[in-house]
Amino acid sequence: MTEVDEVDRSSSEDMSSVNSPERRPDNKGGLRRSSSQLEFHTQGRRDAQRALWKELDKLKEIAPMKEIVSKEFEGFKELFSRFLAETGPSVRWEDIQPLSEDAVMPYDKLEKHNPESVRELLDKLVVVKLNGGLGTSMGCKGPKSVISVRNDVTFLDLAVQQIEHLNKTYGSSVPLVLMNSFNTHEDTKAVLNCYSSCKVDIHTFMQRRYPRINKETLLPTAKTCSMDGTNLEHWYPPGHGDIYQSFYDSELLESFIRQGKEYMFISNIDNLGATVDLKILNLLVKQKNRDFVMEVTDKTRADIKGGTLIQYEDKLRLLEIAQVPKEHVDEFKSVSKFKIFNTNNLWVKLSSIKRLIDEKMMDMEVIVNNKSLENGTNVIQLETAVGAAMKCFDGALGINVPRSRFLPVKRSSDLLLAMSNLYSLKAGSLIMSPLREFRTTPIVKLGTHFDKVRDFLRRFNGIPDMLELDHLTVSGDVTFGKGISLKGTVIIIANHGDRIDIPPGAILENKIVSGNLRILDH
Repeated sequence: MTEVDEVDRSSSEDMSSVNSPERRPDNKGGLRRSSSQLEFHTQGRRDAQRALWKELDKLKEIAPMKEIVSKEFEGFKELFSRFLAETGPSVRWEDIQPLSEDAVMPYDKLEKHNPESVRELLDKLVVVKLNGGLGTSMGCKGPKSVISVRNDVTFLDLAVQQIEHLNKTYGSSVPLVLMNSFNTHEDTKAVLNCYSSCKVDIHTFMQRRYPRINKETLLPTAKTCSMDGTNLEHWYPPGHGDIYQSFYDSELLESFIRQGKEYMFISNIDNLGATVDLKILNLLVKQKNRDFVMEVTDKTRADIKGGTLIQYEDKLRLLEIAQVPKEHVDEFKSVSKFKIFNTNNLWVKLSSIKRLIDEKMMDMEVIVNNKSLENGTNVIQLETAVGAAMKCFDGALGINVPRSRFLPVKRSSDLLLAMSNLYSLKAGSLIMSPLREFRTTPIVKLGTHFDKVRDFLRRFNGIPDMLELDHLTVSGDVTFGKGISLKGTVIIIANHGDRIDIPPGAILENKIVSGNLRILDH
């Protein structure tokens, strides 16, 4: 399946622009329609909705598990209806308010927890890892969580080791919950047999599956509900914002509340910095009015597309790049104006999730993700983001955490950092080496020859010493011998048709290595 990384900034652009007459600006800088235009637009929405409902009913009739499919389709109908109802960006740029002084708390201002109350704190917690992604972008089959990160230890191994260490150290009973997608559920369940002797209760639930819809017709491309073969590409998991409803539907939410659990810590399973933080948990338990905490960290130029926090309509909320009007995208990316970004490490009160779902008050912006099927058909999938629910919760707060709590492994360059001597592994957590003079991690950019994990590993006979590295760029056909040391800024570029083999034991400090193996001072 061809993946196209493109997200619409106006989620209902297709419906609002089809055969739509010109609209006039209103006195707030927006657009207003005449009564006839509004009637036309409303009728178009009704027709699209009616046609989709009819196709979904056809699919449901031939589905093998009608009850499950029916429930999923009800959720999709609700999401599709909101997609049609939106007439443009969900945020009016001029109405964004400056963050209040107490909107984001510096991490170093958090109170230390009482060492004697750690078990009591932990017994209120549920740890949830978002485990819906595949390893295909790194050239691997199956769930991304089973890729080896370091010393043959996988993302999932690390998550289990972290929780087991807490439970053994403090005598607590923190459970680990995995939110899988239909892409990862069966493979993950098979792997979990390896952890039967661990002191961790592991639970899984599967987020819903929704049909991709043709961008032109707004009708499902699927002809059956089968998940076999080529039909698989017609379905998708609707983003991590689906966690709230799927967790509720799984009955795990109700079960944990009955057990006395009060909060859940949500993070991406590939974020190696997302460990249980007792200072944040202590804040939640002490300040009962805090229903939602988002960990943010200082933005760098590498994070310009990351969501940020804004004050809007007197509520603290997440602003994603997909919600930004096109003329303000450069402003959104500015490091000087928006100084923080969302790590997707979230702490949420369980009882508040239940209340919001029971009262049908969970409201998240619809994200339109453009994709292409193998036959070239342009489709869209409607998604939501887990952090977008922030505005629905009382007492929402951002905490500006150290960068060490955001160590995602999305590419082979991230994997190189995780495998290097910049870190040591302790109880499932990566710890920055005390020998590293700076607390920041180096900037590493590896070319396409390193994209797949198999090729990446083949090109390194040993992971270089990177303790004094600031910046590494590698492009082209390059291999590294054992015992290499990289310091300062190192740039290695092999031109097309050339190959560069960095010899064993080489020390490169502030060097540029070009295609004919000349080594120049940087």
